[in-house]
Amino acid sequence: MLRVALSLLLVCSVPALAAEPPEADVVVYGGTSSAVIAAVQVRKMGRSVVIVSPDKHLGGLSSGGLGWTDSGNKAAIGGLSREFYHRVWKHYQQNDAWKWQPREQYGNKGQGAPAIDGEQRTMWIFEPHVAEQVYEDLVAEFKIPVHREEYLDRAPGKGVQMKAGRITAITTLSGTTYRGRMFLDATYEGDLLASAGVDYHVGREANSVYNEQWNGIQVGVLHHGHWFKEPISPYIKPGDPASGLLPRISGADPGIKGEGDHRVQAYCFRMCLTNVDDNRIPFPKPEGYDPSQYELLLRVLATGWRDAFHKFDPIPNHKTDTNNHGPFSTDNIGYNYDYPDASYERRREIIHEHEVYQKGLMYFLANDRRVPDDVRNKMAQWGLPKDEFTDNGGWPHQIYVREARRMIGKYVMTEHDCLDKKVTPESVGMGSYTLDSHNVQRYITPEGFVQNEGDIGVHVPRPYEIAYSSLVPRKEQCENLLVPVCVSCSHIAFGSIRMEPVFMILGQSAATAACMSLDADIAVQDLPYSELQKQLVADGQVLELDIPHHKPAQAKDLKGGVIVDDEKAELTGNWSSSGANGPFHGYGYHHDGNEEQGKKTARFVAKLKPGRYEVRFAYSPNNNRSSKVQVRIDHANGMAKTLVNEKKPGSIDGQAVSLGTYDFGEEGAVFVTNAGSDGHVVIDAVQFLPVQ
Repeated sequence: MLRVALSLLLVCSVPALAAEPPEADVVVYGGTSSAVIAAVQVRKMGRSVVIVSPDKHLGGLSSGGLGWTDSGNKAAIGGLSREFYHRVWKHYQQNDAWKWQPREQYGNKGQGAPAIDGEQRTMWIFEPHVAEQVYEDLVAEFKIPVHREEYLDRAPGKGVQMKAGRITAITTLSGTTYRGRMFLDATYEGDLLASAGVDYHVGREANSVYNEQWNGIQVGVLHHGHWFKEPISPYIKPGDPASGLLPRISGADPGIKGEGDHRVQAYCFRMCLTNVDDNRIPFPKPEGYDPSQYELLLRVLATGWRDAFHKFDPIPNHKTDTNNHGPFSTDNIGYNYDYPDASYERRREIIHEHEVYQKGLMYFLANDRRVPDDVRNKMAQWGLPKDEFTDNGGWPHQIYVREARRMIGKYVMTEHDCLDKKVTPESVGMGSYTLDSHNVQRYITPEGFVQNEGDIGVHVPRPYEIAYSSLVPRKEQCENLLVPVCVSCSHIAFGSIRMEPVFMILGQSAATAACMSLDADIAVQDLPYSELQKQLVADGQVLELDIPHHKPAQAKDLKGGVIVDDEKAELTGNWSSSGANGPFHGYGYHHDGNEEQGKKTARFVAKLKPGRYEVRFAYSPNNNRSSKVQVRIDHANGMAKTLVNEKKPGSIDGQAVSLGTYDFGEEGAVFVTNAGSDGHVVIDAVQFLPVQ
């Protein structure tokens, strides 16, 4: 039977695991979902492996409360990652899996269609203990030794032994040394890669680093509803700065839009809750509980906000995967900045602070008489489940480390890869989730109100490839390390990649590359991609999909003639892409951000058959646009100049204006500048219509 008492399983497994030698072909450091899948793949390829896990429980967030899988396009998920969700599906086909709820009552939520081969079924929504048991079954089935609660010694020169650019062994705080020929860092924190001297980044890069739009500080950008929609004073005495700030608000300068900073998106615990009385533990009052920490929430509730239960996502047996939602919720904004590089002791302090904050939040909502009755009475019906996280009082054993270190490796994934704006080389798996970052700070606006910053939600147009070179360091730094979790990417690209199915996909691909590099006795950077690709495909990995872009509802394509979209324009300066306002041609438009006047230009060049053409310029109108956008048309007889008022809808279907009719040779061009503008300059497309 799949569900076995985990405590009994762990106790019974200790003697056998202790006898295993701490040496293997591949040493996997970490206890995450990626770590387990990587180890399974190593065994499937006939190599020895050992999991050195700082965690007692296997599976990371997949078994730590994140049961409502952030999967994106499920067609992009193959291999052992899909096998995990198939095993979850098999569990829920058993009658005894439904203790607290009839199966037919839950229905088919979370069940995928038959897999690509038409046979395997999947289940993407599950209880935490089910996921953990699947991982335990895998390590038992493949006879994988797991050394638990073994923390890498991160003291300089102690934890990682290297020779000639290769890791030869790692040593944990217990004094145990694990020798291997290949190593995988499958932790959320990236401790092994950092201790090995591999370059990494913490925080948000400036947009200028990789010419991105969504990476840096996002002051003024509001997504997801995780922001203050009503003006709320941040001060203890409303409107009086001298009275001091309410708790959980920063008085620091939030920074300049697009610039980089040290801040990290907020962490929380993905609580599993239940409203079944026989299985419910009322929200406990944590030691150190301070109701004043939630004064800001009372002000939010006083505005009429009532979305506190919006992310109580239902998983089987009348339980939830409860996530952050709204301006003041489970995300502990601003209290994790030093976590990635912190000592183990400091990390425990941060985790404890998050636990007290979040437990206190739930206790406050369910018990404090100042909370509106409709919210308080409903929250009091919920609690922690007795049959989850049984050795931790129903509380998750894993904090949601949404982001920590990110390697700077041989290839850096950016939003350009995720948004399909460039060809990504040497695919070893795919991602498809939204570019997603939670808030990183809560600050005071120039108007004197409280606001959140950093929350991003930008949909990707289609599943995108993830490069093999983003899993490996630069060769001069380490030749036998692969990193399937803290991959080499920008902050905002990681916002999409950082999903549990993808971590498992990359864990399998990294393990495959490690074994093949061992077989060939070469550095992981020298592995021929054609050979790796063949093996990955044979093992069921999905490396590419022929899926067209799905256009937004605001899209209204121009018809006829020769059309040059903004994506094909020759740009100077740092233009931003968007799709917030329609109509627009294609998948969106570019705008200048109403910044750096005179420093941004766009040139639309078309290859034409010589003749006479009407030239049309398309833009997305809005009141914040410039009323005098300078446009120049380069034609066969010289040039023409005009001004376009982008505040008003275009005379052609509300999205384009005619720039006149001209003779052209084999090329035509339209030049746009933000010089002299009095608002945002938007460029969408240029159309050349032949005139008979």
